Amino acid sequence: MSKQISQMNQERLLQILLAPQISEKATYVADKNEQVVFFVASDATKPEIKAAVELMFKVQVESVQIANQKGKAKKFGRFSGRRSDAKKAFVCLKPGQEINFTEGGAA
Repeated sequence: MSKQISQMNQERLLQILLAPQISEKATYVADKNEQVVFFVASDATKPEIKAAVELMFKVQVESVQIANQKGKAKKFGRFSGRRSDAKKAFVCLKPGQEINFTEGGAA
């Protein structure tokens, strides 16, 4: 793993993961398939996402699947606009690995 990280710029890896997706569907996917869902940079690749998750959370990643989510057309009063597109990564962890986002919440 360290060889793979040394090949990629470590600063780049820290900018790839934007946020975890915390939703009912993401929780269902996490329980059923042992996957975690992240919003990632639009130009991120699967090997970069894998290395970034392993670097930031100190877990072992089995596989990564990617979904491009198109932005919705929305109305803002009289004006019509468009939400920006998003890229989601479904990260499958190796058995026994876990990422818990609920620890250390606000008081």
